[in-house]
Amino acid sequence: MKKVLSVYLKPYYGRMLFGFVIKFIGTIMDLCLPWILAYMIDTVIPQGQRDRIYLWGLAMLVCSVLALTFNIIANRMASKVARDTTETLRHDLFEKIMWLSNAKTDAFTKPSLISRLTTDTYNVHQMLGRVQRLGVRAPILVIGGILVTLTLDPVLTLVLVSVMPVTAFVTYYFSKKSIPMYHALQRAVDKFVRLLREDIAGIRVIKALSKTDYETKRYDALNQELSALEKKADVTMAVVNPATNLFLNLGLVFVVIVGAYRVNTGSSEVGKILAFLTYFTIILNAMINISKMFVIVSKAVASANRIAEVIEVPEELMPVHCERLREDDYIRFSHVTFRYKPEQDEPNLTDISFSLAKGETLGIIGATGSGKSTIAALLLRFYEVSEGAVYIEGENIRAIPADRLRKRFGVVFQNDMIFEESIAENVRMGRSLSAEEIKEAVTHAMAKEFVEEAGRGYDAPVHARGANLSGGQKQRILIARALAAHPDLLILDDSSSALDYKTDAALRHELAAHFADTTKIIIAQRVSSIMHADHIMVLEDGKMIGYGTHEALLEQCEVYREIRDSQQ
Repeated sequence: MKKVLSVYLKPYYGRMLFGFVIKFIGTIMDLCLPWILAYMIDTVIPQGQRDRIYLWGLAMLVCSVLALTFNIIANRMASKVARDTTETLRHDLFEKIMWLSNAKTDAFTKPSLISRLTTDTYNVHQMLGRVQRLGVRAPILVIGGILVTLTLDPVLTLVLVSVMPVTAFVTYYFSKKSIPMYHALQRAVDKFVRLLREDIAGIRVIKALSKTDYETKRYDALNQELSALEKKADVTMAVVNPATNLFLNLGLVFVVIVGAYRVNTGSSEVGKILAFLTYFTIILNAMINISKMFVIVSKAVASANRIAEVIEVPEELMPVHCERLREDDYIRFSHVTFRYKPEQDEPNLTDISFSLAKGETLGIIGATGSGKSTIAALLLRFYEVSEGAVYIEGENIRAIPADRLRKRFGVVFQNDMIFEESIAENVRMGRSLSAEEIKEAVTHAMAKEFVEEAGRGYDAPVHARGANLSGGQKQRILIARALAAHPDLLILDDSSSALDYKTDAALRHELAAHFADTTKIIIAQRVSSIMHADHIMVLEDGKMIGYGTHEALLEQCEVYREIRDSQQ
């Protein structure tokens, strides 16, 4: 919360101060109205001077217009400050999320990051707007109302003030108690978002396996948990409003009783009592607004702390000085061991070493969970190695800035993303690629047939996640994206699993003919996809149990031979 106030609101301090001044003037105008009315009833009207009655009536009209105008202007300024601050906050949060390492993304979880970008920023926006609108007006109404009533009747003011400490304590106590509850509520929202993402993304699988009822029960259970947490937090804060009303109305009862007695004894006047009751109503509404503001602030504090947890993550994967290797290898893994979680005992990769010359092709094969995709993630420096080092052209990748490192790659991940854009934009991905370069990449990826010849065209729309494309068509668009910028290094992670054997063979021919200087790492489940590679690595449980050519591995590696035989 401190970061939001000290960093993101700082550029708007001047505008906020000006808005506070305008709001202050408008609020003072509101406070003048009951005082003028009391003065007219007790002093002006008994004198029977119409001119003075009209004059003070005009004064009330002017105060009303000024109060309305100034409050509208101040509210508009407050809304603009809240909007602009939240826009900057949301932008910085999104930018930070984009640069988080995969390890940090895994730690926060994607559903949590989504809810921080949406629900949490919304809560902060509501708080900023409400505090500026009511944070000035309500306290001025309370304090100003008390000061004005002191000039009217100090005795009645003391009766009113006597109930305020109790009201303030109730508001403070329950607001402080609710903040951890709202924090727990936001964590439940994270789980809820995760379930929604999974069910919507996998809806076809759910329907195909007739698991609609099962998923509905899971959703209902989590929805009930979320509702229970929200109810608990809201019920806790719900005590504030009725308690405030109770104590202040009790004060009003005492004011009426004492006021009636004082009027009867001649110690006070009817106009003052009428004005006093009006001020009491103003103070009552202001106290209710303050209690409502505490509810919003409680939510916003929890949300702001969650946002700050992400924004304040220290810069990761920064370049560090490392000595260069003198070897001529283009890519080199040197005794690399890696754990996704530092505290776990068993590593996900154990003592992996290999080297590739420029233009060579490495095929990686192994069972699911053997660590194939992890090697690609380490090469891209999505994660830091636990032990050992990874080199490109003799330079430790830890010494290379992340953006410069990744510009050298063309990558197709195992579960890659097709965006809701045209085919051309899915290939371009914001890069300065000409139409000819896109067509060339589509041709090399064996996608020209269904892009041009099927009548779609490069500007044909693609639905979210490529819902209007087949599995093989999506993979070829993804391969075209990776090839479009003619990368130095190409990683294809199980990117031909949906291709038929003929298209797969034609793709390998295109890569050999037009990307001979590109160093390629092909991760596959099919032996036929990697059998022509210069080197083949066989992984099992994170360990390299075979390395060599196709022919050598058939002779030396039993696991590789079993994979080949099973696929024949």
